[in-house]
Amino acid sequence: MLGLFDSQIGSRHLDLAARWLRGMGEGFYTIGSSGHEGNAAVAAALRPTDPALLHYRSGGFYLERARQVPEVDGLRDVLLGLVASVDDPISGGRHKVFGRPELSVIPQTSTIASHLPRALGVAFSLPRAAKLGVAVAWPTDSVVVCSFGDASANHSTATGAVNAAIQVGARGLPVPLLFVCEDNGIGISVPTPLNWIAKAYGRRPGLEYFAGDGCDLPSALAAARSAVAFVRKHRKPAFLHLSTVRLMGHAGSDLEAAYRTPAEIAAEASRDPVLRTGLLLVEAGIRSPREVLGLYEDKRQRVREVAQECIQRPRLKTREQVMSALAPRSPDAVRSTAVAPASPARRSRAFGRQLPEAEPALTLAQSINRALLDVMAADPGAVLFGEDVAVKGGVYGVTRGIAKRMGTARVFDTILDEQTVLGLALGAGLSGLLPIPEIQYLAYLHNAADQLRGEAATLQFFSSGQYRNPMVLRIAGYAYQKGFGGHFHNDNAVGALRDIPGIVIASPSRPEDAAAILRTCVAAARVDGTVCVFLEPIALYHTKDLHEEGDGGWTAPYAGPEDWAGAHVPVGRAATHGDGRDLTIVTFGNGLFMSLRVAERLRHSGIGVRVVDLRWLAPLPVEDIEREATATGKVLVVDETRRTGGVSEAVVTALVDMGFAGTIRRVASEDSFIPLGDAALHVLISEEDIHHAAMELLDA
Repeated sequence: MLGLFDSQIGSRHLDLAARWLRGMGEGFYTIGSSGHEGNAAVAAALRPTDPALLHYRSGGFYLERARQVPEVDGLRDVLLGLVASVDDPISGGRHKVFGRPELSVIPQTSTIASHLPRALGVAFSLPRAAKLGVAVAWPTDSVVVCSFGDASANHSTATGAVNAAIQVGARGLPVPLLFVCEDNGIGISVPTPLNWIAKAYGRRPGLEYFAGDGCDLPSALAAARSAVAFVRKHRKPAFLHLSTVRLMGHAGSDLEAAYRTPAEIAAEASRDPVLRTGLLLVEAGIRSPREVLGLYEDKRQRVREVAQECIQRPRLKTREQVMSALAPRSPDAVRSTAVAPASPARRSRAFGRQLPEAEPALTLAQSINRALLDVMAADPGAVLFGEDVAVKGGVYGVTRGIAKRMGTARVFDTILDEQTVLGLALGAGLSGLLPIPEIQYLAYLHNAADQLRGEAATLQFFSSGQYRNPMVLRIAGYAYQKGFGGHFHNDNAVGALRDIPGIVIASPSRPEDAAAILRTCVAAARVDGTVCVFLEPIALYHTKDLHEEGDGGWTAPYAGPEDWAGAHVPVGRAATHGDGRDLTIVTFGNGLFMSLRVAERLRHSGIGVRVVDLRWLAPLPVEDIEREATATGKVLVVDETRRTGGVSEAVVTALVDMGFAGTIRRVASEDSFIPLGDAALHVLISEEDIHHAAMELLDA
């Protein structure tokens, strides 16, 4: 081994090993000598300005990077996180995560490799942001690094991220991304097949492969430096495979003796990287055995002293403290941003000969299209992407023509993988861009919902607002859509979205509202870092007539910038149609279309109805609901989503919570998947269902 050092590594790396033992022995104790300290070598090979997305065994990486930034005490950071102190510099006591902006470490609470698509998004977006002239937090020649274990490498999220990185590279686009797999040969109790990682990732075209011994710091450093140099020079993805050990069980409740033999446990212990580093220093004559043990005990004592200090630090004590970083709201600043248009010159370049306010009345799809152009004209960092959104212009033509007007750097197609679409958005938001991704159908979101729940929605919460995920996610949805596969793909299940803390869910139905609501979502993303979901009812995209006579009623002129202030739609504010005193109908989406038709029938019978369009499914417009419910004392909630977990449950609960003393009924779609063709009408609400429920309520 000494010969390897002398001939291939050199004395500089032995000196580095000595410095690590002096400065990072504390780190080995802090993370319980997990056997993953080879990631410290990765940190040493990188710059402290290279963005890092680390899994939970990356204590060695964090401490080595902190050592490179003298004003940061990495050991104290880690211990403050372990005791959940409000002084923890990244999460403020909300979670034990590795993260700090001064170290370019982005905190992760990864639910098994869920941070890999985001890492790809950062690597993809950094050069794109520079091309667009958007300021970013990291140098343009940065290498993005993400770490994960061998068991996580089998997860679909990980394999999808690696595949997407290779695909992007194959198109000739820069992807400066380093995947670091720390392979300890076991996932809790399930062993990884021998040489599985090398076989699975070592021969992938378009993915440069590097390997090193993570228990041998000089070997790990040599492999890491080669990998980093490749990525930085070629701007292509690489895979660094570090063989490691896992000392002790996976977690506190895990007894490894239940599934590992004494011989296996002893063999792992013999590879302890702390012990092996000490032996290397002794063999190289850098330290004597006594000096190595002295350093070891000094660090043990240092950890104990700092831990005792950290235990005394304050913790979160109120719900307000816990939730302060979850979803900040700045309505005045959002309004100012939302109603501020691009300059006349930029709008003219975006729209060409005819501005949208000079066009005839527009449909819902056309209104969204023009609003997207207005948003992109006003914000040079806004990027629009997803499956088929660019060349084709979207499955339903909503984004048609935008790529031609805004260019392929800002409007582009992605591969057929929703986790990648959302991962690109997560990385773009971190890189200074304003991502507007599209998921083709609501049913497709479920493949990648954790990118919203576990990644996007948690980032501000677990970083005390120091990192943000601005995003406006457009989803074509709801179930009233005829045609091949339409019903099931569109879906009517929004419970998984509404259950995510902090996100905003917009549901525009009418053309006159859609543009204003979209501008509000974009402004909230820019101002507050809000994660917005913009649910678009497919069946209403091209609808023109509300009335059976075909005399219009579902198209509207596009408001010019001079009218934006008056047309602004704040987050969480509903719209009321009509002023009847007999019945209040609360609804949204396609339910609005049907409810307005029912209201017209009821008015012909002398019954006064007011129809409340929620417009926002989260946060619900509870003040508007209460006001309009009180005006009539009778409320019918019309919910096209499912009876269980649907929006109506929340509306009825809100009415009960506010002490509404009137009569409440609801009509909702059945707890069923959506079949094809006319069979769907048996499980979805209809105008007749709404009319029948209204008459029953009025008779009650």
